[in-house]
Amino acid sequence: MRGREVRAGVRGAVPSIRDVAAAAGVSYQTVSRVLNDSPRVHAETRARVVEAMERLGYRPSRAARALGLGRARAVTVVTSNTTLYGYASVLQGIEGEARERGFSVGVRVIESAREGDVRQAVEYASDPTAGGVVVVAFDEEGMAALRLLPEGVPAVAAIEPGAVPETDRTVICLDEGPAAVDATRHLLALGHRTVHHVAIPSESGTRGREAGWRLALDGAGAPVPEVVPAGWDARSAYEAGRTLAQDPEVTAILCGNDDTALAVRRALYDAGRDVPGEVSVVGFDDVPGSAYWTPALTTVRIDFAALGRACLTALAAELDGLPASPAVLPVPHLVVRESTASPARQ
Repeated sequence: MRGREVRAGVRGAVPSIRDVAAAAGVSYQTVSRVLNDSPRVHAETRARVVEAMERLGYRPSRAARALGLGRARAVTVVTSNTTLYGYASVLQGIEGEARERGFSVGVRVIESAREGDVRQAVEYASDPTAGGVVVVAFDEEGMAALRLLPEGVPAVAAIEPGAVPETDRTVICLDEGPAAVDATRHLLALGHRTVHHVAIPSESGTRGREAGWRLALDGAGAPVPEVVPAGWDARSAYEAGRTLAQDPEVTAILCGNDDTALAVRRALYDAGRDVPGEVSVVGFDDVPGSAYWTPALTTVRIDFAALGRACLTALAAELDGLPASPAVLPVPHLVVRESTASPARQ
């Protein structure tokens, strides 16, 4: 399955700038000039456009007003984190695409999941001078911000696979589930009886990584071990690895991301368990440097930067009054390296 746009914005019967243009028999750029009170529009044409707006009940959107202010080419990224690999790479993709399109970029970090902190970030991003908004909704804070954004604010969100946001906005995700299935099947094909899973905080049983892991185990008739949760910090992942290292039945571990895999690998090393001779380890994300670890990490490669570029592209279309095209994103895929092997090597 390819990465997909899981839900598109729906505007219903509300007339758009293009509806006004069609009714007036002019281009949508001409309608924009009328909204901006441009002297380049003839009086007769202006009157025709105004009459069409009144007849259709058209009300200029925030995006159209921003055009008049000369601020439409701006985006505020609302996110709870700027350092974790996935978040940072989405931001990198947004910034790169924005630079090519002449957008300026600002970032508003949500300080915590408390309602007051989320609302403060949303109010900042909702200011008309801030332009459009991209929400990195990979977690509770991001989803809350997406729900609180006022209807008139042009916005697009990057979301976790399987998440169902209560919004009609354009939301885009990378479909990670099939790659998690492939990673789990890879370990089973090597001869491991089952695969344990150390999950990152954004996961749930219905979302991409954990859901793919479960699907592969169920499909193979393999036991489904209890998920071992870890936080975003290396210490919690290390402790999860220590717990698994004490169980001699554990021979294969799928980690929620590569940072988790690195900490789990260290815990196994400290417990005297060889990777991959005794335990195979698979990560997720393919962070820079994972190919140079000892052993080089088998992981799932994900192009978060492409997700960021797709979000900015969709937002630019909305600001221009155009329908968003379906996002075509690189498919997450398994990269096999040195950290996985048959358990027969014990």
